Amino acid sequence: MNKLRYLFFVAVGLLMTAGTAMAQATRAAEEAGADNINSVNKYRAIAIGFGFAIAAGLGALGQSRIAASAVEGAARNPGAAGRIQTMMILGLALIESLVLFALLIMFTRV
Repeated sequence: MNKLRYLFFVAVGLLMTAGTAMAQATRAAEEAGADNINSVNKYRAIAIGFGFAIAAGLGALGQSRIAASAVEGAARNPGAAGRIQTMMILGLALIESLVLFALLIMFTRV
């Protein structure tokens, strides 16, 4: 578990330092004819695609965990299956709305 946590923080650190790669060009580079806008737009589209893929994948993992827990809970206590199903549907709807918000952001930023 500690190795996974360490790997997560390394990945977050790398992603945080990647923002400097999208920094604006200096005046000297602009005068020399550097084409930063096209580069930023290309990499922005790629980054948005990866971001949405991560959001959709993690949303699917969350939905599968909710479904598995709901089935297990209904198997343990069949009398509460109706309440469990209601809470499961609510949780699934909230997760799906987060993925749809990510899709909306993706389309507005590209």
